[in-house]
Amino acid sequence: MDEKFALQRPTTWASTPNRRIVAGQHMFVYRDLGPDRGVPLVLLTHLGATLDEWDPRFVDAMATDRRVIAVDLPGVGGSTGQVPGTVAEMADSVEGFVTTLGLTQFDLLGFSLGGFIAQQVALEAPGLVRRLVLAGTGPAGGAGIDHPTGGTYIYWDMVRASLARTDAKEFLFFPRTRAGKAAARAYLARLRERVMDRDEPISLSSFHRQISVIGAWGRAAPQDLSRISAPTLIANGDHDRMVPTALSRDMHARIPGSALIIYPDSGHGGVFQHGDEFTAAVRSHLGADD
Repeated sequence: MDEKFALQRPTTWASTPNRRIVAGQHMFVYRDLGPDRGVPLVLLTHLGATLDEWDPRFVDAMATDRRVIAVDLPGVGGSTGQVPGTVAEMADSVEGFVTTLGLTQFDLLGFSLGGFIAQQVALEAPGLVRRLVLAGTGPAGGAGIDHPTGGTYIYWDMVRASLARTDAKEFLFFPRTRAGKAAARAYLARLRERVMDRDEPISLSSFHRQISVIGAWGRAAPQDLSRISAPTLIANGDHDRMVPTALSRDMHARIPGSALIIYPDSGHGGVFQHGDEFTAAVRSHLGADD
């Protein structure tokens, strides 16, 4: 890590430049902000997402008193290479990235597909992960993971979004209620606030490869989640159409000492629809031992 950059690290998502680092065979694009205090927080995002899909309100709140690092995995956004073919390979790429960055311990937050990867990292490298947050996600072998995401459902919502000239997340993440529609519009407006150094959009081939990985995760044998030793916070909306909400309850039952929050009247994007509550919960969870 560049010592000068560490001393002058940006404090807001909107002003954080894209940075690059070579780890193994790949060049990773990432954003790095917040003070160099406490344990860093690493963010892993959802299917089809690049760095620009993180809610700036959430990231800025996290970065008020800790270092926050968000990364594009291989084949996504500006990062080079091909999307890894399995969740385990994606987890390996995360471990390679953080090790090259010089991190010996970090907190890890995974949303959706990022939550699959976060579970795998926590199982494979328990010494690296101090605290874990799993949002809008589910376990390997979770019923329903391989169906909606890999079927016509997701494509139909993308068509609906195209016809409505809006982002597919408005349909995929939020309920079509008055409150859900308002939350979706507000969330999408926040995503457009950053104008500098925007990320590269994901390619169609990388998107399809991620869908294949998700399908395989849903068909995989269940893992022994009782081996996750990091204190874990699990959060979701009460009507998640992409990763069934029941799977959040399943993980809660299987991960020792985990905490569970289910937000009302919300879906896959419930953690952004209820952003203030989720932010407070994550800050409390990560700060418990600070």
